[in-house]
Amino acid sequence: MRLYAETAECEQRADILAANYTDLHGTQKPDPTPINRIKSEDGANDLIRSEAMRPYLKLMMKGMVDEAAVEPELAEIAKLPLEQRYVWRIASALKWGFADFDDVNVAVDRETLTQEDLRKVAELIRYRPAQIALFLKALLGDEYMEAVMTNAIKSAKAND
Repeated sequence: MRLYAETAECEQRADILAANYTDLHGTQKPDPTPINRIKSEDGANDLIRSEAMRPYLKLMMKGMVDEAAVEPELAEIAKLPLEQRYVWRIASALKWGFADFDDVNVAVDRETLTQEDLRKVAELIRYRPAQIALFLKALLGDEYMEAVMTNAIKSAKAND
């Protein structure tokens, strides 16, 4: 458990980000950020420019100009097979990422990683819980998201 205490700083930063994140989605309106100042993750630009995202980008761009005129773009997306949908990319990435999940192996890595490597991993996953919650909410609604996330927390705590 030597490195476990060293993640406290990462957790504190995550708490601060979570508080700010909530504010951004509450009644406060964030200041507009120029597009050239928005940072994205490695690989995000490749994904957004991929052929699979083209129908979604067309929908976004047209919706920014005239929300009422997006029917052709919605129809194009509706014709896509499940395996070519945005939600499938996310769901299948989660499936493959956790297909052989074993918390014992995670604990072994936690104990054997350098502090710098542990910090890199913590940074890499920092936003994932909120992203998964937002994904569930957008796909299946508030109640489903809350039930799944609450169940996941209870299950993780009971696994000690």
